[in-house]
Amino acid sequence: MPSRREQTARKPTAQGQGQGPAPGAAPKAGAPRWRRRAEARPAEILDAALTVFSARGFAAAKLDEVAKRAGISKGTLYLYFESKTALFEAMALAMMQGPVLGRLDEIVKAKSAPEALAQLMQFMAGMLEDPRRSALPKLIISESAGFPELAQIWLKNVIRPVRKRVIELIERGVAAGEFRAVDPWETAKLVIAPFLLTALWRRTFESYDNRRSDPEALLRQHTEILLRGLAPDAGRRAKSPSTLHPGE
Repeated sequence: MPSRREQTARKPTAQGQGQGPAPGAAPKAGAPRWRRRAEARPAEILDAALTVFSARGFAAAKLDEVAKRAGISKGTLYLYFESKTALFEAMALAMMQGPVLGRLDEIVKAKSAPEALAQLMQFMAGMLEDPRRSALPKLIISESAGFPELAQIWLKNVIRPVRKRVIELIERGVAAGEFRAVDPWETAKLVIAPFLLTALWRRTFESYDNRRSDPEALLRQHTEILLRGLAPDAGRRAKSPSTLHPGE
C-alpha cells in the first residue's frame, strides 16, 4: 500500500518555491545536476511516472521508484508534484498535450470526413503500440473503485478531448452529407471501443490465448465496417446533427 505521505498532499517548502537559478544566472560550483537543467526535470519525472504507473498500477506505485528512475531524490520530486495523485494527473495531461492533440486537430481538417475518420482511427491504433500507454486503461478500470479520482482525471484529460474531436468530425460528415444521420455521441463510442478493447485484451488475455491479435487487421476491418455503416443512403442527404435530438 502507498504511504500516507504519497497519498496526502504536502505543502511546498520555501525551497520548493524556487525551482532552480534565475534565468541567465550561472550555476554555482558543485550545484546539483537537476538545478542546472531544471526546465527538463518535470518532463523526465512524468516519463518516469508513466513507466512506473503502467508497470505497477497506481496503488502499488512508489514515488521512491519514480524519483529513482528520474535520477532525483524523493524530496526533489515533491518540489514539483505535491502528491502521487497530482503526479498522475500531470502525467495524463502531458500525454495528451502537444503532439497528440495537435495531430488530432490536423487530422479532423482532412479534405473529407470519411478520410479524416480513417486517419483518426489509424492514429489511435498507433498510440496503442506504446505498451506504457496501452497499460493505462486497465489501470483506470481496475483501480478507480478504490481511487475514484483516477477515473475523473482520465475522463477530463484524455477521454473528453478525444471524444470532442470525434463527435465534431461525425457532425461535420453528417452535415456535409458524407455520413448518414446518426447520433454523434453514440457513434463516437463505436469509433473508440475497439481500441479500448485492444488495450484491455493485450494486458489481460492475450498471453493466455492461442492466437495473437493482429492490430493491423483489426484496424482495416473496423475502418471498413464503420465507413460502410456511416455511408449515406443513395440519393439522400444526411440530416443535420441538430435534428437528431430535438430540444437537446
